[in-house]
Amino acid sequence: MLWQTRTMSAPVTPPLASLVSCREIIDKRDKVDSAENIELPAGTLLDGRFLIGEPIGLGGMAIIYEAEDMKKGGCPVVVKAPLARFQRDPAYVSRFLREEDIGLKLVHPSLLQFHRVEGKKGRLYLVTERLSGITLARLIHKTKPLPESDALRIASLVGEGLQYMHEHNYIHRDIKPDNIMLCTSHTIRIMDYGLASPVAGKLDLLADKTPVFGTPQYMAPEQVKRSRSDPRTDIYSLGVILYEMLTGQLPFIHEDPWVCAQSRVQGDPTAPRSINPAISPQAEEIVLRAMRRKPAERYPNMAAFRADLDAPEKVVVTGLSTRLRPPRWVLSFEQAQIVWGLGLTVFVLIGLVIAFFVFLHLPTRHH
Repeated sequence: MLWQTRTMSAPVTPPLASLVSCREIIDKRDKVDSAENIELPAGTLLDGRFLIGEPIGLGGMAIIYEAEDMKKGGCPVVVKAPLARFQRDPAYVSRFLREEDIGLKLVHPSLLQFHRVEGKKGRLYLVTERLSGITLARLIHKTKPLPESDALRIASLVGEGLQYMHEHNYIHRDIKPDNIMLCTSHTIRIMDYGLASPVAGKLDLLADKTPVFGTPQYMAPEQVKRSRSDPRTDIYSLGVILYEMLTGQLPFIHEDPWVCAQSRVQGDPTAPRSINPAISPQAEEIVLRAMRRKPAERYPNMAAFRADLDAPEKVVVTGLSTRLRPPRWVLSFEQAQIVWGLGLTVFVLIGLVIAFFVFLHLPTRHH
């Protein structure tokens, strides 16, 4: 039964209320100061329904505004609108429409709720509930490492929302602390379905044969390799978040995103207990199993992952931490380009030399 269910005799405590690190969650957000990108000035009545307020978020492709739904008595909402230059990009428009479609289909207390807008829109945008609180990224920055019990509980709550997505045949593919909101109501929301997609079928030969998208620090190895993603991709990313909550640092750190991404393909993270000895062997086992490089070696599904998160004392420690292999030396993107270029040059030169000697030894024809 979902945590929000209430009865007259036993009101349910919000899921984050008992966590030491989450006792005081205030509404904290960054100020958006990019006037040139604000295409919907405050006071604009969008499609005669949504009264636009101040911008509260600016990404590389879209801007997010506070707004009020005047059709529903001024109900506070959020309007997300692509920047003008991306409204003419068919690939981006397709992803944006898919995000809205997926958001409207998924209704769960741990997932950001989307509002349906009937009729023809004057421009491209989507509408969601308005949240107040902080991102998990802010909490980790403020309190690192988190108490083990808090980290396991937060991971389980995020896993609950992801499990619902997986059961409805969708994967998120961009799970990271910036996309997880800890609300002042002591509830949690998973946000941003921009990279979410249906689970590919076994016969879908084109699955994930697209440019690599995602956040390098939290991507699964199969995303880096552009292999097929499935629910275990989200399990890996949630394992990275749990690692960060427990240790206070990311498992793979490098200023070059290419090296950061390739490191998880080439090797394993440092054992969490070598960074934070206070972590229990069971919690370490959970993290390392979720972050196995091969999907088949991870938890088979989110339900199995959550079962261990909810009862760590029952986890059997198999010694995964003793079998870790550090990443081999990884070239930066610039270095890889140079090596590739040199290799191609050498290959061409060798070909020319061979062709020259073959030409010299060709038999001479006599007339």
